[in-house]
Amino acid sequence: MPNKFETITELKNHLLTILDDKKADQIVTIDLKGKTSIADYLLIASGNSSRQVGALADILYRDLKDHGIKSRIEGVPQCDWVIVDAGDIVIHLFRPEVRSFYNLEKMWGVEIPQLTQSPE
Repeated sequence: MPNKFETITELKNHLLTILDDKKADQIVTIDLKGKTSIADYLLIASGNSSRQVGALADILYRDLKDHGIKSRIEGVPQCDWVIVDAGDIVIHLFRPEVRSFYNLEKMWGVEIPQLTQSPE
């Protein structure tokens, strides 16, 4: 199937929608254009467990493949920190304590959003 996204921004927005729909937490987008050549965007999100992190990575990988976009995944055996590399967009998926330890957002000068608590 050919890539249906005309721009990298459309793809980024599509991936953000998937992360939100699948209940990823603390989703952050970091625009890297003009800062580095590794990618145009970093997407960072947390899953509540290793199982959720692995499932998010699998869903993103399959969706990218279905749209004709080659990607690769690293970190799946443990699923503490999984990277889905789609070329111009790199997605980092963490368990919360691992994300807090590595604090990638600080390296790029952005804040981690607070978890939203559902009303009880």
